[in-house]
Amino acid sequence: MADVALWAVPFGIVGGRLYHVLTDNQLYFGPGGTGWAGAVQIWQGGLGIWGAVLGGALGAWIGCRRRGIPLPPFGDAIAPGIVLAQAIGRFGNWFNQELFGAPTDLPWGLQIDPVHRPAGYEAFETFHPTFLYEALWNLGVFFVLIWADRRFRMGHGRVFALYVALYCAGRVWIEALRIDPANTVLGLRLNVWTAVLVGLGAVVYIAVSARLRPGRETPEELQGHAPGSDPDDAGDGQGAISVPAAESRDERPAGSPPGEGGSDRS
Repeated sequence: MADVALWAVPFGIVGGRLYHVLTDNQLYFGPGGTGWAGAVQIWQGGLGIWGAVLGGALGAWIGCRRRGIPLPPFGDAIAPGIVLAQAIGRFGNWFNQELFGAPTDLPWGLQIDPVHRPAGYEAFETFHPTFLYEALWNLGVFFVLIWADRRFRMGHGRVFALYVALYCAGRVWIEALRIDPANTVLGLRLNVWTAVLVGLGAVVYIAVSARLRPGRETPEELQGHAPGSDPDDAGDGQGAISVPAAESRDERPAGSPPGEGGSDRS
């Protein structure tokens, strides 16, 4: 996991920044923009989750290939952790008083200081805490992924695809509440279109994959092949996953005490 992360994390950061710069290019290359110097100043803020997931997936593919690990089950393994991390990361919007929703008088309305209120909303004090909505939604997705994987024995990348589909479903209605400036297409925020298209793609993948490759991967499929056995592969040959069948069930002879004659895992 750490070996793949060495590729996935930097690619994810670069991908997230590229998506932000491309979708908010007027901040850097429009009138009064900060230019290329501002575009690379990632410490000033600006990461797009869509680009981060895409870039991270590319980095994970490279890392998995170097270690001889199949990418789809790796994606299934990390999907719950990714959405849980997103739930935690959204609280950064609360600290920065940013990316909140429309004004509201609901009891859980978020109080925003006047300096952070958008133009035209100076008279309002409390706004929809969209960061909280998304954090709670992501937490719910986390539990759904764990449940669905155990209930339906999903595999071949379908847990990751379910994460993408559910996250996109939540992002559509949460994005519709936000009032921060954003580029629009046909009257809808760009991130709404992205969520719809990516979410539909994930649903199609789940349906097609379940038909073509039902169930989980076999131990042989999880093992893959050792890097170096194929001249097109890179790596040191130490990363192939071996999944002995004995680790998936208790194979002690009848009557033997735990720890003798086989596995004792539950």
